[in-house]
Amino acid sequence: MQRPRPAVAVALLAILLCPAVASAQDTEGASIGVLADDPLDRPAEVMPLAKSSLLLDITQSGDRYIAVGESGHVLISTDGSEWRQSANVPLRSTLTAVTSIASHVWAVGHDGVILHSGDAGEHWEIQRRDPRGQPAAGVAADDIRQGAPLLDVLFTDANHGFAIGAYSLLLSTSDGGKTWNGSRINVSDNGKAAADAAKARSEQAAHSENDLESSVFSADELAIGMETDAHLNAIARTASGGFVIVGERGAIFRSRDGGQSWTRSQLPYDGSMFGIVGYEGEHVLAFGLRGHVFESTDLGENWTEVPTGSELSLMGGSALANGGVVIGGANGIVLHRARDSEPLVLSTQTAAGTIAKVLPAGADGELLIAGENGLSRFQPK
Repeated sequence: MQRPRPAVAVALLAILLCPAVASAQDTEGASIGVLADDPLDRPAEVMPLAKSSLLLDITQSGDRYIAVGESGHVLISTDGSEWRQSANVPLRSTLTAVTSIASHVWAVGHDGVILHSGDAGEHWEIQRRDPRGQPAAGVAADDIRQGAPLLDVLFTDANHGFAIGAYSLLLSTSDGGKTWNGSRINVSDNGKAAADAAKARSEQAAHSENDLESSVFSADELAIGMETDAHLNAIARTASGGFVIVGERGAIFRSRDGGQSWTRSQLPYDGSMFGIVGYEGEHVLAFGLRGHVFESTDLGENWTEVPTGSELSLMGGSALANGGVVIGGANGIVLHRARDSEPLVLSTQTAAGTIAKVLPAGADGELLIAGENGLSRFQPK
């Protein structure tokens, strides 16, 4: 069984969340304002090696692929091999996720930014920004949630979408992103979350053949985690119209009313999930820390663990037809299956480094990969 390299296991998560966990004060205790070299005040620079820089997500818009990553880099390709950088990105904040509906594309990232393009990634406008040092009305300047990064974005049509991020940040729009509403996830579970967490811890202790599984967090840390705002890492929608959000410490949130209200529950594992994909009905598959994959057919009310044969953390993936999936993660690991009746098969793309996203690229099973070493193509065996 593969063992994770400690420095790599959650490397990308650290990169994604670094602004959220940064102190609002310097070592002298003085409040830190907007830096003179603020990435929000400068357009992204066109770089000759941008294709090889840290890239964190890919989407498909019509006949082109669009990838986003560090320093506001946006790369566009029609074949997944030759890439060019968009010269019209108005900021240099790290972009963590991207999604599209036809020619409309949205990207989110650090400093709470949301960008929109109406022409498949050629030109971009800022729809939202929330830099530290510039608090909104009624928000304290030292509020740690100020400037929290957004970590995923999902649109169901050209008007309706969600953006999620650190400290339970959940934003929604019904006008294509012209306005974004909300600040924290609205949870009503009548105490079920605490009961689910206790059940999860009990189940975890009962089936802990692998000591890594049972020692991610102590009981005290888990109790604290239930009282604090869980970082929201990924969101998916199923064909039934339901939504599921996965987050840190096994936190799960689901909605059957279009995102108006959410029920919080807990995976039978106390580690974080970094990605989730949705299928037909209420079928979802979540993946994350130390190679854990869980599957549910009832929108996350009940979960079954899917064996992976690896302890390497899984960061990003894509759904395939018939319950299939491709997932990438630490050390270039790639897991894939053609349909839900098959086991996950493990491959490795060592040149990719830590993989942030895997996207199918053609009928022959070839994959597009984005990660710490930029963009590449890979044919799993």
